[in-house]
Amino acid sequence: MTADLIILNGHLITFDPDQPSASALAVKTGKILAVGKNPEIKALAGPETKIIDAAGGTVLPGFIDSHVHLFGGSVELDYLNLYGVQGLDELAAKVQAWAADCPDDAVVFAVQADYSILGPGQVTTRQALDLVLPDRPFAMFAPDHHTMWANTKALELVGFLHGKQVDKGSEIMMAADGTASGELREPAAYGPVLALTRFGGRDLLGMVTGADPVPPATPEQRALDKAAIAKGLRHCAAQGITGLHNMDGNFYQLELLSELEADGDLLCRVEVPFHFKNFDQISRFEEAVEMRAKYQGDWIWCSRVKMFIDGVVESSTALMLEPYPGLDTIGDAVFEQAHFNAAIVKADELGLQVAVHAIGDRGIRWTLDAYELARTTNGVRDSRHRIEHIEVLHPDDLPRFKQLDVVASIQPGHAPFGGVFPSEGVEKMLHPAQIPTAYAWQDLRDSGVPVIFSTDWPVIGVEVMPSVKAAIAPVQLGAPWRDQTQSLLDTLESYTAMNAWVEFNEGKKGRLMPGMLADIAVMSHDLQALAPAEITTASCVATIAGGRVTYEA
Repeated sequence: MTADLIILNGHLITFDPDQPSASALAVKTGKILAVGKNPEIKALAGPETKIIDAAGGTVLPGFIDSHVHLFGGSVELDYLNLYGVQGLDELAAKVQAWAADCPDDAVVFAVQADYSILGPGQVTTRQALDLVLPDRPFAMFAPDHHTMWANTKALELVGFLHGKQVDKGSEIMMAADGTASGELREPAAYGPVLALTRFGGRDLLGMVTGADPVPPATPEQRALDKAAIAKGLRHCAAQGITGLHNMDGNFYQLELLSELEADGDLLCRVEVPFHFKNFDQISRFEEAVEMRAKYQGDWIWCSRVKMFIDGVVESSTALMLEPYPGLDTIGDAVFEQAHFNAAIVKADELGLQVAVHAIGDRGIRWTLDAYELARTTNGVRDSRHRIEHIEVLHPDDLPRFKQLDVVASIQPGHAPFGGVFPSEGVEKMLHPAQIPTAYAWQDLRDSGVPVIFSTDWPVIGVEVMPSVKAAIAPVQLGAPWRDQTQSLLDTLESYTAMNAWVEFNEGKKGRLMPGMLADIAVMSHDLQALAPAEITTASCVATIAGGRVTYEA
């Protein structure tokens, strides 16, 4: 049988226990035809066969990023990125130059603004942002997308300058003088500002409301949105990514992705969830059932529910068992616990997988309690329910992951020792006793829990190698932080085979073996020959998804 595509001269990491390594593989009609040595695979070539010379680089299953916000990440590729900007002068220079190039934007908008962007200990206020851009509405997102800061003109534009009641779990922060401070916490507070940006907030609507645009997007808006997502997919494919698990969802995104698939522009397989919000009635799960029934393809599908139980540590909105150091708050519960439990039980009853954003130790405990209640109520099944982030874990709850068969969904680059964000942002918000089991990747792995890796793009970039480095070469912070360094093979497996497993597709992808879908990444270097700290030297040189070359350097 003649192959459509052959990869030669590679160091294959197959994740096939019967053939863990090889040097070549062949692809036919979108699936892997054979895996083996160069001569036997080369014999499958015909005159029309495309041949890729891996030149000694690692060849492995295509990366699957199991926690992204595809629409938002795609859009933010073209916004002002403030990563690394420090101080009022540098911020003002960057924003003013950007504003001059976008005179028609209703709100000048930036992303990746550090919580201490004005300097250590400096609180970002609307008055400070008035100095940055005095004559136009301006707003900027924190990297975690749980906090936005806006200047006075932006707050006036959305009617927030004197405060307003917003949904539970969100807050317009108020200053001592009775006006808004400029800090907007969580989607219900920042949503109206986001609605004035270039994409009208449609890019994060699957997270802010979980519903479709109202009024519906115009043909021009749909074309704009599709073009942005197509650009984002090209960016993902260039990293060796062949699959994405979206963490916000609505029918609108599923429709756009379906149109991209029909156009031949869907370069990555995308799972889109039903997003259940704290203001939703349990009856809304009828929509989840409809979404699942309508979308069940190999390239686009829905079989999961996404929920939030809390916020993030840096803004003191992650839900904790005891008050934050020096503060009188334990964080913000997004849901009333009874409503949260009822939603989890209903989703489980319907056979849906559940993924819950839970960062604080109380938020994680509530989620484990809800999963336990679902098992008690509905019976035990192979649910593969997930907890996303798991940043501050109480030691008593660590063994419960294994006991309840809960999947640990981790973003290595988020940790204070991940090398992406300053470590002090989190450390000052935790008690010393909380630190030993914070970001406890290896502790969870050692307990027998399935561990999956991702980025939460656009919280950090969707680029794979920086996150691999965060896992295998973390910054050593010293006591009371504990070493959670991951092995390279564990990390790569958590980014490929385990992410295929968690989406119930372990029989189709995530391994290089005959009969599996031909989702493959070819790297520039032999990853196993690089020192951990040098892993980012490697980059993707070719990506194959479903047998089609989606990226070639």
